[in-house]
Amino acid sequence: MPEFERLALVVSDTPKARSAAEQFRELFQWVAVDEAEAVVVLGGDGFMLQTLHGMLDTRRILPVYGVNLGTVGFLMNRNRAPEKLRSRIARAKELAIDPLAMEAVTRDGETHSFCAINEVSLLRETRQTAKIRVTVNEKVRIEELVCDGVLVSTPAGSTAYNLSASGPILPLDSDLLALTPISPFRPRRWRGAILPDRYTIDFHVIEPDKRPVSAVADQKEVRDVAEVSVRAAVNSRLTLLFDPGHSLDERVVSEQFAV
Repeated sequence: MPEFERLALVVSDTPKARSAAEQFRELFQWVAVDEAEAVVVLGGDGFMLQTLHGMLDTRRILPVYGVNLGTVGFLMNRNRAPEKLRSRIARAKELAIDPLAMEAVTRDGETHSFCAINEVSLLRETRQTAKIRVTVNEKVRIEELVCDGVLVSTPAGSTAYNLSASGPILPLDSDLLALTPISPFRPRRWRGAILPDRYTIDFHVIEPDKRPVSAVADQKEVRDVAEVSVRAAVNSRLTLLFDPGHSLDERVVSEQFAV
C-alpha cells in the first residue's frame, strides 16, 4: 500500500471545488507539486484529465488521488470524511494507466505529437465522409474505411467516446486497445477490433484535400492531417489511487451491466 508523507493539493476552478478546498487546506500541511510525493485533485473527471496531461507535459508524473466535486467522477473517489483523507490514501489501491502517443503529420508536412489518456480520434471536418486506410503493425487491414471517423481507445477511455460509438468496454488490466469506427459506411459490416496495446496503428487519409480530417488526442486537435500513428506510451505510465471497493476497475465492470 502506498505511503506518502508530502502531499500537494490541486483544485478545480469551480465554486464547489474552491469551497471544499478551504476545509482541506486547514486539515493538512500541503506542499508544492514539485516537492510532493503524490497529488490530491479536487474536481471532476475533466479537471483530473487536465491535471494528468499537465504531468505528461512537464514529465513530472506523480500518483494522483482524486476527490469528486464534479458530476460523474468516473476517475475520482467519493467526497467524504476529509479529515480521514491521509488514512484513505494510505489504504488506496494503485492503478497504472498507459496513455496513447499520437504523432500526426498534416497535409503541409508539419508533425505534431500529443498524448491521450482516453482516446485518439480521427474526425471528418466537412460534410464529406472521410476515407481512411487502416494499418496495424505495418499490415494494411482496411484499404478504405468510409466513415465519419475512427478512434483508438485505452481501457480507461473505453467507457467514454468509444462506448458512445458502440465500441467495447475493456478491462483495465487487459493490455488491450479498442479500434472503433465512427458511423462507418464501408465496409458496412465492420464494427471495429480489439488489439494488443503493444501494436502500432497507422491511419492514412485518402483524398485529404477533398475530404479533410482532424486528429484529436483527448482535447488537443490537429486539423488537416494526412498521416496519424498511434501507440501506447509505456514510458509515460500514470498512477491513480482509489479507495478499496471503489476502484475504477469495478466501475468499468459495472458499466457493462448498466441499463
